[in-house]
Amino acid sequence: MWRGWVSTDRVAEYVDYITKTGLAEYQRTPGNLGAQLWTRDLGEGRTEVLTLSWWDTLDSIRGFAGDDVEVAVYYPEDERYLIDREMTVSHYEVSSES
Repeated sequence: MWRGWVSTDRVAEYVDYITKTGLAEYQRTPGNLGAQLWTRDLGEGRTEVLTLSWWDTLDSIRGFAGDDVEVAVYYPEDERYLIDREMTVSHYEVSSES
């Protein structure tokens, strides 16, 4: 899970950009079980962006992120959109599928 923040007036543009970059790369990486991008309008022109991805193992995540799976992966154009961002990602184990 990763979070960032964009200007609300650029959210559609950012969603399109991340769908073509980060989410597409997740899904091309062996061991990826799916990925989603969620947004939440916080008011005052600020929108939170949350990416969630599911993986079969931490080794599969390393195939995408590199050896340090706690460090967020960014793309060259991210600076154009993000007004704030987390530099790390959080990993959880699924305890129940219901």
